[in-house]
Amino acid sequence: MTGPQPPAPAAGAPGGEAGSEFRKDMGPWANFALGFTYLSPVVSTYTLFATALATGGPPMIWAFVLAGCGQFLVALVFGEVVAQYPIAGGVYPWARRLWGKRWAWMTGWVYMWALLVTITSVAYGAGPYIAILFGFDPTVHTTVLCAAVLIVVAVFINYAGTKALSAAAVIGFAGELIGALVVGVYLLATHRHHGLGVIFDTYGTAEGGSYLPVFLAAAIIGFYQYYGFEACGDTAEEVPHPGRVIPRAMRRTIYIGGAAATFTCLSLLLSVTDFEAIISGEDTDPVVNLLYAAMGEVGARLVMAVVLISFLSCTISLQAAAGRLIYSYARDEMIAGHRLLRRFSHARAVPGYALLVSAVVPLLIAFGSLVSEDALTNIVSFAILGIYGSFQMVVLAALRARLKGWLPQGEFTLGRWGLAVNAAALAYGVFAIVNISWPRNPQVPWYENWIVLLCGGVVVATGALYMFTTHHYGRGDAPAGDAVPGNVAGG
Repeated sequence: MTGPQPPAPAAGAPGGEAGSEFRKDMGPWANFALGFTYLSPVVSTYTLFATALATGGPPMIWAFVLAGCGQFLVALVFGEVVAQYPIAGGVYPWARRLWGKRWAWMTGWVYMWALLVTITSVAYGAGPYIAILFGFDPTVHTTVLCAAVLIVVAVFINYAGTKALSAAAVIGFAGELIGALVVGVYLLATHRHHGLGVIFDTYGTAEGGSYLPVFLAAAIIGFYQYYGFEACGDTAEEVPHPGRVIPRAMRRTIYIGGAAATFTCLSLLLSVTDFEAIISGEDTDPVVNLLYAAMGEVGARLVMAVVLISFLSCTISLQAAAGRLIYSYARDEMIAGHRLLRRFSHARAVPGYALLVSAVVPLLIAFGSLVSEDALTNIVSFAILGIYGSFQMVVLAALRARLKGWLPQGEFTLGRWGLAVNAAALAYGVFAIVNISWPRNPQVPWYENWIVLLCGGVVVATGALYMFTTHHYGRGDAPAGDAVPGNVAGG
């Protein structure tokens, strides 16, 4: 897996590239495709369409607009940061340079667990489609086994190196477009049952009260959709001219990915024949049933094959991001086992042991999900909470640094709009975190009702305990807190 190991490079060197062991084998379009397949309009929409529609009816589609606008602000802030600090690992090194070692350690810890859980959620969501494609019943146990196979296949592709990752991202991008556009156009042309007015019809989901609480509960589909653009920055040391390429790729991911997801959702909504059956729970798998009704068995299975490509490419992109984050942590000696986790396969230019962790932990989570009655929703909700939490730790660090005098100096800046955009991005992120954590099932035991927030609290508490008992955050000499003028060794 690895060869002789040289001393760890200076990860935090100016520009983030000096001494990097990665090869610049990823072009601009491959970098965009990586973010796009991580964001994955097909995966998010197909995974949560039934849940969101049953909760909020057709107007749940407006969640894509809400989340898209908010995450676009976050992407602008990230673009400024990565343009100045194009360092592998994404949010962890960004938080380190903007604030300091402790803040960065906790940001990376939360992001790492969120990524690992997101890998599980994507692979788990693929289970039913794999079952249908290969002709066996999609039970809980087969879903977990299918998720495990997908995770293993993805990590082998990641082991092949950056060129293989780039190729997988581009192939996944093509699969996403086919799944989103070709299938959507076909449904609208041959199986449309409603006009656009249906996206304003709640079909009684508000039960006579205000629709807002119902819409916010259904908005999980939008919140799950709009992350993945940060993966463009996770591979910053593998992209030529990252200060220009990556901020543009992040914005392009939001534009194109968001439009594709919204169109996919719209085409499904206009093609549904019986909304009442979905909302009542009679039809629990509307996407599969719709595809069979519109395309027949052969056509539906062909679509399942394309959808499977989307799920696989999304899993590959997530593992790539997680592996590079763990490697970045280990390179700065910030985690137990750093000597092993920072080992690098120079033949393939990948961090082998860090990638292994990005497969083993999601496998354990997948098999552990067998004890949950609503595994998919709980896994997805925690993944969203962790990703949004770590995002907002970077956004808050950027706002703090800006108020202390940081002026972004990369190839992409917001200029005089920086402060306003930064503050608005933070406000949106706090709103999203509160919404996804809100208890909405008073009929279940309290711990089930608060399970997302409890899991988030466990991650933060164990991270704090680990951080202050091992003091790994104080090891390594990579720069920290130096975005703030006059601060060269922030803690």
